Amino acid sequence: MQLITSSRIFIAGHRGLVGSAITRYLKSLGCQNLLLRTRAELDLRDPYAVDSFFANEKPEYVFLAAAKVGGILANSTYPADFITDNLIIQTNVIDSAYRHKTAKLLFLGSSCIYPKLAPQPLKEEYLLTGPLEPSNEWYAIAKIAGIKTCEAYRQQYGFNAISLMPANLYGPGDNFDLQTSHVLPALIRKFHEAKVQRQKEVILWGTGSPLREFLHVDDLASATVFLMQNYNEKQFINVGAGEDISIADLAKLIASIVEYPGACTFDPTKPDGTPRKLLDSSRLHGLGWRHSVSLEAGIRSTYQWFLSNVHVS
Repeated sequence: MQLITSSRIFIAGHRGLVGSAITRYLKSLGCQNLLLRTRAELDLRDPYAVDSFFANEKPEYVFLAAAKVGGILANSTYPADFITDNLIIQTNVIDSAYRHKTAKLLFLGSSCIYPKLAPQPLKEEYLLTGPLEPSNEWYAIAKIAGIKTCEAYRQQYGFNAISLMPANLYGPGDNFDLQTSHVLPALIRKFHEAKVQRQKEVILWGTGSPLREFLHVDDLASATVFLMQNYNEKQFINVGAGEDISIADLAKLIASIVEYPGACTFDPTKPDGTPRKLLDSSRLHGLGWRHSVSLEAGIRSTYQWFLSNVHVS
């Protein structure tokens, strides 16, 4: 893809964490013909609506960032929703994009697709080499199916569909609902509320020992456009920062940024999830892309966005 500012570009899920970042980034590059639809305007679970949209709008490029997402609690509570909604959304979009002659589609997955106990750091070839983490296997299976759908359409029809697997994402526009959010935004909210309410202690799930890699969503947005322009292979590709941090150390960092003065205690009776998730992003780095937002700077800016945009009692 040679980025042309007049290209018709569909960002599926443009109001979500990832889609909004891609939209901002494309706008900053001068792209003037972005095709954006809210869920009320276009239900991606409806195959007839999706087909009609592609038939009428003829997008040249598609960033498939729409998905039902959530943390351990949400995945455990709504497994049927997580597997069916994601399978339906991605199948509808990929199939319609192919049939209406989209030049290229980029599918976004998640690092949870890898086996729970895969060697670290996670290389692309470790996919499907062992059991998944049970707490999010429904979402992971849907995302694996998305990768394989892209591969199948490439193999059978020659459709130029590529897949990216980002590390744990965070940033402006994140979900800070404690019932459905991922760990980093949940910690921001927990420590902020504890500070406001003058709580002496914050109790967190698990042991604090799992290691996680975090990537600012603006870095992911730049990577998606970089790969849309420079990558055309069947093999999906990891997108990460290349470094990880324990949940305990992450909690300390966030508590410091939020300026929460109390204690932090972990509840080992609650699940930890996968022991470690660090992506091997050497394939992407070899193409010339690197992240630019440090974890501390990214958390600080995310906390400022939270203060300005999320109403907490």
